[in-house]
Amino acid sequence: MFYELNDEQNSFRKKVREIYEREVSPLVEEYERKETFPVQLFRILGAEHLLCLRCPKEYGGPGLDKVSECIAVEELNRICVGIGAGIMVQGGLATDPILHFGSEELKKKYLSPAVRGEKIGAFALTEPDAGSDASGIRTTALKQGKGYRLNGLKTFITNGTICDFVTVAAYTDPARRGTGINLFVVERDDPGFSVIKKLRKLGNHSSDTAELAFDDCYVPKERMLGEEEGGGLGQLEETLKSGRLTYGARSTGVGQAAFEAILSYAKKTRRQGQPLSKSQAIRFILAEMAMSIEAMRYMTYRGAWLFDQGLASMKDASIVKLFCSESVQSIVQKTMTIQKNSGLRMDNPVQRFLCDGRLSKIPEGTSEIQHLVIAAGLGL
Repeated sequence: MFYELNDEQNSFRKKVREIYEREVSPLVEEYERKETFPVQLFRILGAEHLLCLRCPKEYGGPGLDKVSECIAVEELNRICVGIGAGIMVQGGLATDPILHFGSEELKKKYLSPAVRGEKIGAFALTEPDAGSDASGIRTTALKQGKGYRLNGLKTFITNGTICDFVTVAAYTDPARRGTGINLFVVERDDPGFSVIKKLRKLGNHSSDTAELAFDDCYVPKERMLGEEEGGGLGQLEETLKSGRLTYGARSTGVGQAAFEAILSYAKKTRRQGQPLSKSQAIRFILAEMAMSIEAMRYMTYRGAWLFDQGLASMKDASIVKLFCSESVQSIVQKTMTIQKNSGLRMDNPVQRFLCDGRLSKIPEGTSEIQHLVIAAGLGL
């Protein structure tokens, strides 16, 4: 049973915090303002063995567990959610399907360079008319010769304009709703693959997000994940289960950053001649925020521990995602309430926490979808 992090995991937290503070923190303001991702971080963090953390050592990865991955995700997103998004996709959605369902050839070709930060990965599931409902996608991959022709549009794709390869969900048999899906690895230079445009967003400004097009994009059969047509929906579900647990850590990191900012503000700010921290109302709010963060953290790491034991269900993952993404909304709102007008200034990170935190309710399945998954897990 999970109770708390062990000494090795606590040492790992200290290590990654030091690295992220040194390598990531100095970049945040510049790249949030430029609304671009600092691509040099891929090789920097690759050299520190902080990409694709659960990738086995045989492919160059550190081979860590899910709990350790969540520790790193929390610490990175405590500093910057936008930058955290690109790193999370590299080590999760883009490469997890290749690791678990790809051939040995695909693993060697894509995982090792991704671990080193030499190749950047993306994951393309969401479409203009299909998001949380994966079975509603319209992109097709129809067999032609020794490969497949992909046709369709994908949107809100993290790392979309900077990726070297993208793991794409498409229907090999559109008549089989859901069960007729497969995953393919598309390379940036494949004819028919193009980036339509880069997207501007409410938050996550330093995250590279794009719309992608596949126009008769030919992919050899060897780059399909799995031996047979169909089965992609199950692959997506396993990938999303892991990702939803990761999002618990992401939300916890944002909540921790917001709490640290407002705690410092309350200690040094005076109103009506008294330190703000002496106000009982403010102290109660801060106490509730601290309580929420501890609950988010425990729930996330318990879920990660269950995942490591092979016991986590989709319901467990959705509970973590829903609770943490909803809890962080309350935390950032309370932070803004205490700071009042000061929280609206663009040079104040609190406004960034508010925007970034709001987006946590959408990726990896919206809060509404998490409710449905949990209800189904209850037999309803």
